[in-house]
Order: sequence, then C-alpha cells, then structure tokens
Amino acid sequence: MNDRIEIRDLRVTGTHGVLPEEQDRPQPFAVDITAWVDMSAAQQSDDLADTVDYGALAQAAADVVGGRSYRLLEALAGRLAAALLIVDARLDAVEVTVRKLRPPLPLDVASTGVRVRRSR
Repeated sequence: MNDRIEIRDLRVTGTHGVLPEEQDRPQPFAVDITAWVDMSAAQQSDDLADTVDYGALAQAAADVVGGRSYRLLEALAGRLAAALLIVDARLDAVEVTVRKLRPPLPLDVASTGVRVRRSR
C-alpha cells in the first residue's frame, strides 16, 4: 500500500522523561504521523466517510502525548502507534516519530526522538 496520510510537526505538551524535572514540568513534543490506507474509494467519491479522518488521528495523538506520563520516548511512541491503529480499522500501518524539543542535555541539540512503525 503506497497511499498514506501524513501529519507533520504536531506540537503537544506532555510530561515524559526519566529525570524528576521532566516528570514534574510539562515540556513540548513534536509528533509526525504517517498512516497507510487505501484511498481509492475516497479518490472516487470525494467523501470524508471513505477515508481516515486526519483530524481524528491528530486528536488521538494529542490525547496520548498530553495524557499519561512515560519515562521513555520508546514507550510513548509505541503507545501512540497502538492508539492510532485503533482510530480506524482501514489503517494498514502507521509510523510515528516523537521528538522531545527541549531535551535535558548539556549540548546544543535541537531535539531527540524515536520512530516506530506498526502494521496490522
């Protein structure tokens, strides 16, 4: 399947990290989502009901990042992928990238992150 929905740089605040200050103080995260889905019906009908609503995907991701705290980005990304696959049964696969925009490092780093891909 080559058809895909892409959401880039969804900004959400959450409390994820190993350090105590990361668990106590909300910080910014950026999320990229790629969702593979057959778009042939939507291409013919031009009807939202025939595709996956990217607004629903974005909201599901925002709910996960803004919800429960995770110590590791790997755990957060895995939970995001699982939650996205639940949004719509027509999804064949999802890829999620999560970036911490202010990582607690004593170096000049724009972000740190992880990427996971999950299929049905």
